[in-house]
Amino acid sequence: MTKRRLFNRRTFVAGSVLAGTGVTWIGMSSSFTARFLRDRFVELGRAVAPASYQPTPADWSDQGISLAWLGHASVLINFFGVRILTDPTFFSRVGVNVWTGTLGPKRFVGCALTPSQLPEIDLVLISHAHFDHLDIPSLAIVPGRPDAVMARETSDLMPRRNYRSVRELSWGETAVIGTPRGEVRIRSIEVRHWGARVRRDMHRGYTGYIVEREGKKLLFGGDTANTTLFNEHRSHGPFEAAIMPIGAYDPWITNHCTPEQAVAMADAARARIFLPIHHESFQLSKEPMNEPLERVQTALERESGRLGWKHTGQQIILPS
Repeated sequence: MTKRRLFNRRTFVAGSVLAGTGVTWIGMSSSFTARFLRDRFVELGRAVAPASYQPTPADWSDQGISLAWLGHASVLINFFGVRILTDPTFFSRVGVNVWTGTLGPKRFVGCALTPSQLPEIDLVLISHAHFDHLDIPSLAIVPGRPDAVMARETSDLMPRRNYRSVRELSWGETAVIGTPRGEVRIRSIEVRHWGARVRRDMHRGYTGYIVEREGKKLLFGGDTANTTLFNEHRSHGPFEAAIMPIGAYDPWITNHCTPEQAVAMADAARARIFLPIHHESFQLSKEPMNEPLERVQTALERESGRLGWKHTGQQIILPS
């Protein structure tokens, strides 16, 4: 299907929704549904900008730890040869799958690598069931035949056909995943968020992860509000790096931390390198798109060497 045909179909569907629901209500109401429809209609003509950088995982050594931010909460990791991918979102939208495509927020910046540009993945980590973290179309086309580790009560959403195994972990539980390229130890850690996918399924879990291999550890915060839990997570370190969310805090401060809080939590865990995610890709809240990065740079201005990347597609090779 050509881009023009796809755009026309989406425009027709959006116009039909507007006409059927009531233009006045959609234009004036402050309800979630009305705001959601307004935002989707405004996005129709906006192009998705390409990532400013393109990582080169083919050049990474299997004798160390390399990471690249693909966008939003998606991070590609080569952990001493084991290829790990967190919360993959490859496409221009995340949300509910409908016959025309996906109905949900549109990206501002595209994913830094397409699935065909990725190496075969050994392990996928999924933090929780929200549409911008557990994207079923993306999970269905992850290259290779990876294992998957997920939060409790979320595996029913997983497309299983491409996966060697799918395992749920509750907070404090650990699993040793034997991939074709070696073993990885995964620990589920408590964070402060929520896990429901459609607001009614509150039984679903949410989690962060500690990833360990060859005596080295990484901390993946998933999605979290400010919490003192990272003081406790420190005992499981030291951590070579902390991958932490820094966006979507206005007005969702009870579920998402500010950039300064993200840095403070990484400090509490005593992580050496700070790797910010969950900004720049989608506008999920009211703060300006560039504000999270500006604030995290200010928070780290006295130790700027700890900031591992700034923009989508940038990569880092951690010191051994």
